[in-house]
Amino acid sequence: MNKHDLLTLTTVMSALALPAMTPAANLTESAAKPNILFVIADQWRAQAFGFAGDPNVKTPNLDRFERESLDCTHAISSVPVCCPARASLWTGQRALTHGVILNDVPLNRDAVTIAKVLDQTGYDTGYIGKWHLNGAERSAYIPPDRREGFDYWKALNCTHNYNHSFYYAGDNTNKLLWKGYDAIAQTEDAEQYLKNHARATKPFFLVLSWGPPHNPYETAPARYRALYQPDQIQLRPNVPASGRPEAQQAAAGYYAHCTALDDCLGQLLATLRQTGLASNTIVVLTADHGDMLGSHGYYEKEQAYDEASRVPLLFRWPDGLGSAGRRLDAFICSEDIMPTLLGLCGVAIPQTVEGTDFSGYLQGGKNPSDGTALISCAAPFGTWDRRLGGREFRALRTERYTYVRGLDGPWMLFDDQADPYQTNNLVNQPDQAKLQEDLDARLQRKLQQHGDQFLPAADYIKKWGYKVNQNGTIPYKP
Repeated sequence: MNKHDLLTLTTVMSALALPAMTPAANLTESAAKPNILFVIADQWRAQAFGFAGDPNVKTPNLDRFERESLDCTHAISSVPVCCPARASLWTGQRALTHGVILNDVPLNRDAVTIAKVLDQTGYDTGYIGKWHLNGAERSAYIPPDRREGFDYWKALNCTHNYNHSFYYAGDNTNKLLWKGYDAIAQTEDAEQYLKNHARATKPFFLVLSWGPPHNPYETAPARYRALYQPDQIQLRPNVPASGRPEAQQAAAGYYAHCTALDDCLGQLLATLRQTGLASNTIVVLTADHGDMLGSHGYYEKEQAYDEASRVPLLFRWPDGLGSAGRRLDAFICSEDIMPTLLGLCGVAIPQTVEGTDFSGYLQGGKNPSDGTALISCAAPFGTWDRRLGGREFRALRTERYTYVRGLDGPWMLFDDQADPYQTNNLVNQPDQAKLQEDLDARLQRKLQQHGDQFLPAADYIKKWGYKVNQNGTIPYKP
């Protein structure tokens, strides 16, 4: 064992040895821990599913899966950008703690992650697909000490060339090429992993990380693109009229990716059944953030609007344990996923974790949160984003309202019940003054609770020592 391995092991074990939150009731009464199959898509917004009411997209396998699962209908991406959200997923920490505040900066190799914790409690760990936590070298080999506790490894830091997609396998430093559309090939590899573990004595934690439906939107296999004609796409009412043709074109390609992934999930679930693993495997499906797809005139992410900040979050318990058909509306955020999964497995939660353990709530207990969520953008993507209206913000989500503050004060206020497409900004309207004051105070309390001073992006970039270009963006190597 080298010095770094010893340091990492010491870090994890020290965190586990500290007093931890009391584990929730386990899914299983036996000594056997459940397997976890964790499927994450890049930029798949919560609204883009048949079960969520989208009139366009064809997701029959996911619709069936949702009926078998517990659907967290108000899951939130705490920082709706790829790298920050992913770092929060794996560490259970907020972005201003783990330091991944913008894209293409690395996660600390000594971070206490879910994979390290589960490895130390007897799990096999595996990762397949997009990683995006290794810094600006998007195609470079990722050594074992930067894999954050994942053992089985077939991944690349980041690519969006889904039909000519490379990866590294294990300790092989040569780039390998996924055959065809990478999400299909990655799913097939995950199926083989499941088959190889069908009779294993150790439980597993396997992550399958798809790059789609992130743009480029037009690159799904032809058979899926043929399912969607742009002029037949029904857009959300908050897409401006001037941008509707472009948005229809983008959405047609986006939905083609979604349907391709739907088929992938169908194959994966079939393999779980065929191998017998469904009887002791928690299946999770989520995304790092959503996609505006033309709503309010924006594309991609980094917004407090629902299209960017709300994500799918489905949990299917092992067979016969009663997750089917349940919908819960608590705000479960990116940093809550790690402690919740550890709680479901009866594994102690390290003190490094800042997220909330919702495992008891998911199994019928009380909601442990205060009923609000904090959405942040600490460092927007440079001047191009600012020219389009992007800025640093902090947003409070409540059961009824979305309130957003910029560095210069109140920015947006929506009544999400009366105005579900968030088109009527109530901020600074005299008749909403009392409501705005109350929400601002609640947001301030949330920031104080989280130790968030809400500083300009430049202050955080300086604190972490990141080298950005003139646009405030990390120059990455594709």
